[in-house]
Amino acid sequence: MEAPDARRAVAAGMSTASALDLRVDDAAVLHNSNRLAVRLLPCDVLARIAPVEHQAGAEFEVMVARRLGEADCPVGRLESRVEPLVYARDGFAVTFWTYYESATPGVPPAEYAQALARLHAGMRQAEVPVPHFTERVAEAQRLIHTPILTPELPDADRAFLGNTLRTMSLAVAGHKAPEQLVHGEPHPGNVLRTNGDLRFVDLETCCRGPVEFDVAHAPEGVSEAYPGLDEEVLRACRILALALATAWRWDRHDQLPSGHQMAIEWTRQIRAALGGGGLRNRG
Repeated sequence: MEAPDARRAVAAGMSTASALDLRVDDAAVLHNSNRLAVRLLPCDVLARIAPVEHQAGAEFEVMVARRLGEADCPVGRLESRVEPLVYARDGFAVTFWTYYESATPGVPPAEYAQALARLHAGMRQAEVPVPHFTERVAEAQRLIHTPILTPELPDADRAFLGNTLRTMSLAVAGHKAPEQLVHGEPHPGNVLRTNGDLRFVDLETCCRGPVEFDVAHAPEGVSEAYPGLDEEVLRACRILALALATAWRWDRHDQLPSGHQMAIEWTRQIRAALGGGGLRNRG
C-alpha cells in the first residue's frame, strides 16, 4: 500500500482490535504489499489488513484456516481471543491471527520437507472447497493478455509468458498426477516457526493440484527430501510457479518493492530453463 493508505490501514487494525478488547498501544508493520501484516502490541496479535474490496479473499482465508486447524494441519492459527471473522472498518478488511516468529532464512531442507508433507497429509483429511490450480493460471493469463492491467510488461515478454503459462499448465495437467488440496505458494516467506515447529501461512492461495505444485515453490533442496515426487511434473510445476509469480509482479496494482526487477530476472530464468538451462528457485 502507498504510505497514506498504509497509515489508514494500521489505524483501522488498531481501532478494530481495541474495540474487541485487545490491548493495543503500538503497531509494527511487518510486511507491506497489496495488504499489510501488522504486529499489534502488547496484545501480540498479527493483524492482516486489506482494502475492503478484497474482503471475499479474506473470508476464504479464514474459512480455510478454520478447516485446516480442525484437521491439525501445521498452519497459522486465527487469534483465539476474538471471533474468527473478517472485520470491516474504515474501508479495510481486518483479520486477526496468532503471531509467530519468522522461520527464515535457514530452515533445513529436510525439516521443510517434513513439515510440508505433514501439511499435505492433513489437507487430505480436510473438506475444503477450493479452486483448481488451473483457475489461478487463468487469472494470471487474464493479467498477461490485458495490457491495461499490465501496462509496463514488454510485448515480447507478454507473448512469452502467456505461452509459458498455457504450455506448462497443460504439461502438468497432462501427466494426470494425483491431485489434492495444496497450499498454492508455500515459499519461505510463508513459513513461520513456533515452539520448534514450522507453520504455513497466507492460506488464500490454497487450491487443488498435485503436491509437486507446492514443492515447486520451496527451496530446491526440499524436493530431494520430499518422498515420492514425479520429477517431470515437478520440473513443469517449477516453471509454471515462476511464470505465475512473474505475472503477479507485472500487475499494475502490485505493491511489492522491486517487483518489476524481479519479474525481469524470473523471465530470464524461465527462458534459460526452457532452453535446457537450470532454474534457480525464487525461494
